[in-house]
Amino acid sequence: MKIHDLITTTDGLAALCERLAKSDFVSVDTEFMRENTYWPELCLVQIANAEEAAAIDPLADGIDLAPLLDLMCNNEDVLKVFHAGGQDVEIIYNLTGKTPHPIFDTQIAMMAISQSEQIGYANLVESWLGITVDKGARFTDWSRRPLTARQIEYAIGDVTHLSKIFPKILRKLIKTGRGEWLDAEMEKLADPANYRNDAGDAWRRIRQAGRNPAVLGRLKALAAWREGEAQHKNIPRGRIMRDETLADIASHPPKQQGDLVKVRGLSNAWKDNDIGKRLMKVLEKAEPLPADEMPDKPKRGAPLGKEGALVADLLKLLLKIRTREIDVAARLLTRSDEMEALAAGVRKLPVLEGWRYEVFGRDALELVEGKLAFAVKGGKLHMTHIDDMADDMAEAQAAE
Repeated sequence: MKIHDLITTTDGLAALCERLAKSDFVSVDTEFMRENTYWPELCLVQIANAEEAAAIDPLADGIDLAPLLDLMCNNEDVLKVFHAGGQDVEIIYNLTGKTPHPIFDTQIAMMAISQSEQIGYANLVESWLGITVDKGARFTDWSRRPLTARQIEYAIGDVTHLSKIFPKILRKLIKTGRGEWLDAEMEKLADPANYRNDAGDAWRRIRQAGRNPAVLGRLKALAAWREGEAQHKNIPRGRIMRDETLADIASHPPKQQGDLVKVRGLSNAWKDNDIGKRLMKVLEKAEPLPADEMPDKPKRGAPLGKEGALVADLLKLLLKIRTREIDVAARLLTRSDEMEALAAGVRKLPVLEGWRYEVFGRDALELVEGKLAFAVKGGKLHMTHIDDMADDMAEAQAAE
């Protein structure tokens, strides 16, 4: 595979992207810094196909990333391959308002062909290529220039390895016939709605007890205000105010700015500085949360009772058996709360639809309805239909 020098010009990037646009797929990774900023700072982009690979410096003077972003978001003929690509996709969305498409995530794909829930990149490379990844540059400061040869080599390795692993994973998916299982998961990863940062919805991420409209109205107003302050200053929202402090102010609003000194988590300066004044204005204008925006009542869990809880435990045991039998990650099939709902009598569930029903849901439903039982055969735990068990017993008795 040809490894190019670090790309620092728009012309060099355009030429690379023109060649890559003829590929069936490209593997992509990014290096970024976000510890001290609100918006993640893109510091390096790595990209490869089966023949060539390059690192692109988005911080180079005068470089225009348009050719790269066009390849990512507007070329439907080239599959974009990531590993645990959520944050990479977020960065591209922040730059374009779009997400890479079509998309493939090898971490998600591994759940369909193994029992790995969230396999890390280093373990992925070790298991598929037998290569130990050098982690020495993983926590480097990618924003510092110049980048060292070791940094660039480490970064490009992420996509050169991935471009070799992806075809192997794809072949196994085709062999097992499980590729269609991942369609919805990949579309979910590429859904722009996952990456929109609407300040008006920021309050929903903050834990707040109770459903008091006045409190929630203040929480919504304060959370939106904090997002605006953090975006304007380009600092993490927690540097403005922690979630716990914001929720405390929403529940117990100070009557005047001087009272901010009594709020745990705020410094004495808030009692007379400008940001404190802005906070008080937000509180003054905050209105109760409208009824149509009220969150759903917290779910207390399915009314299982003791017997229902035992059924849920049996379903979880069935899930362990099935994932072992077909070598698939449990998380791809269902979740604990979904099995508890099934045990409680709920029937409108994802696990009872589509391929999940065929692979696990049908047996889970039959277990709940008393049509399946556990049996030990050859020292291993299996599931068996009640009718089959009766037939086996009859045959055994006849043989005696």
